[in-house]
Amino acid sequence: MTLTDLDGLADMASHDTFVGGLPFESLARLRHEAPVYRHPGGEDTPEFFWLVTRHEDVVRINRDHETFSSGVKGALLVDRSEEELDMARTMLETDAPDHTRLRKLVNRGFTPRMIRALEGHYRDVTRTIIDRAKEKGTFDFVTEVAAELPLVAIAELLGVPVEDRRKIFDWSNRMVGANDPEYGTSLAEGQTAMMELYAYAHELAEARRNDPRDDIVTTLLSAHEGDQLDDHEFDVFVLLLSVAGNETTRNAISHGLHGLLDHPDEMQRLRDGGPDLLEPMAEEVIRWASPVMQFRRTATKDAEIAGVAISAGDPVVMNYLSANRDETVFDDPMRLDVGRTPNDHVGFGGGGPHFCLGAHLARIEIRIMFEELLDRTERITQAGAAERLRSNFINGLKHLPVTVT
Repeated sequence: MTLTDLDGLADMASHDTFVGGLPFESLARLRHEAPVYRHPGGEDTPEFFWLVTRHEDVVRINRDHETFSSGVKGALLVDRSEEELDMARTMLETDAPDHTRLRKLVNRGFTPRMIRALEGHYRDVTRTIIDRAKEKGTFDFVTEVAAELPLVAIAELLGVPVEDRRKIFDWSNRMVGANDPEYGTSLAEGQTAMMELYAYAHELAEARRNDPRDDIVTTLLSAHEGDQLDDHEFDVFVLLLSVAGNETTRNAISHGLHGLLDHPDEMQRLRDGGPDLLEPMAEEVIRWASPVMQFRRTATKDAEIAGVAISAGDPVVMNYLSANRDETVFDDPMRLDVGRTPNDHVGFGGGGPHFCLGAHLARIEIRIMFEELLDRTERITQAGAAERLRSNFINGLKHLPVTVT
């Protein structure tokens, strides 16, 4: 089908589509009428791409990395030259064997055991963040609360000094928000932010080589079985952590509170339910938020998805936002259900080699944040309109004014 075959369908390539709200009606129509849809391209996207919206198809593509490549044209919807792609090629945009090697190296410094050991510290940090914001009564939940814990977590993992943490916040905003006038005015501005981050990562690496410590940076730069990250691989790992470990968790927390404000019965259920609801609540927040809306793959050979013929070289875009609202998988998917179980969401990628490296860290941060937020407040109300990020990639909230008592 072409765009005109589904009259009134939202343009999933346009950044503007997602500013005023999420196109759930269009995505539902696509799941039912054209689950693999030949979507025309946009200003900076391929000429066309196959848009995949059903949960089962998204999971299949995610797991079949031999047929659907992350490395050939990258994982983002934007079209980039080989030089531009190589400059910012993180593990997200590599295939085996390169991906296997990088993942093995990075896993050494990012184990669940290491993250669990930090849980008590993250709880103390969260309490300080909430109490500081609470003193104001009314504040921007995104910038003053939701952004803070992921920023602290990533900065501490990298050994970034306290005074430099807001630099990471600024760089990640400018990279992810390059199409949003609040953060940047062009893709070139996003490139500038990336180069500034790389320069900082290079300084960080040099400092650890001269003064090794018991931290993730030293671990990644140290030889292991004759292998280690080279300078550029380390730079792009810092880029990956700054965006994937910062922006995504911040937006999950922000959308989680926004969803609870829209579902006051679920907010009260969470307050009354005790610790048993915290684990399913964290998973539901990730499903509800779907911080990454779409990822791209490229077909390496002729294939078929849901009866639709895909040719080698065709771009294929998985829409996680749609897959996480698929009514064949989730009962009443448009409702935030803090006790939802099972919850087979694809917020962390839906399995396969690119399953989110920081899933365990994100779950801990979300669980701690909402446990402490509800424990340290009696009432939370929205104090103004939520402002959304202009992006066809990240489901971002820039601002969410709230009042707490």
